[in-house]
Amino acid sequence: MNFIGNQYIKLKQYQFLFEELVKRDFKKKYKRTVLGMVWSVLSPLLMLCVMAAIFGQFFGRNTAHYIIYLFSGQIIFNYYTESTNEGMNALMSNANIFSKINVPKYLFLFSKNVSALINFGIILLIYFAFVAFDGIAFSWKFLCLAYPITCLIFINLGIGLILSALYIFFRDIQYLYRLFTQVVMYGSAIFYNIEMLSPNIQKIFYCNPIYVVISYFRSIVIKGVVPELWVHGLLALYAVVLFSVGCYVYKKYNYKFLYYI
Repeated sequence: MNFIGNQYIKLKQYQFLFEELVKRDFKKKYKRTVLGMVWSVLSPLLMLCVMAAIFGQFFGRNTAHYIIYLFSGQIIFNYYTESTNEGMNALMSNANIFSKINVPKYLFLFSKNVSALINFGIILLIYFAFVAFDGIAFSWKFLCLAYPITCLIFINLGIGLILSALYIFFRDIQYLYRLFTQVVMYGSAIFYNIEMLSPNIQKIFYCNPIYVVISYFRSIVIKGVVPELWVHGLLALYAVVLFSVGCYVYKKYNYKFLYYI
């Protein structure tokens, strides 16, 4: 806890640099593109259309509000992959800076996560527009969505800290993680409903934190039901454990980074 507190104080000291890194990362993503930030909206919408056309024929008939069901899984998974993949490359892509200037290296990771969070916020507005168009009534329960989003932020930060440290020493981690995200995608029930599976198999899905976040979203938006207390506890557990492990890995190998870049 002292480590986290000290790093928070440093973050406040380097607030200006952090803000500039966030602006740079966000602008860099759409540099030399014709549509610019429109891609943040257009890309997931095009993918949604493709997935709805393909999987809607097989799984959409027995799932209420299937487009929203599919969109819920897609935006959460996309935010997770963007945040963690960008986080993995955060240290290597900024090695020319921290190898010359003594700044907290985690600033580069956090700035990538904020940039991904901004993209997520933009597409989330489109998501709510789809919700309204689909005839789903808004209620106070939608405010509860802040909880899984907050947990997911810390999950992404934790995984990003782990990946960025490992990527310094093992370049193969990028290929292994690509395979891992494919497994996570199919294990997140993005385009299918786990209710068709046996109860014992359904329980296995809760070992995947991304699925837990997605199911929380669907429960609030589609069913209008706040998930049970144990789901909140499980999400908090994933967030605390992954973020703590990420901080531990970063602290343990931080002093070695300069020797391997």
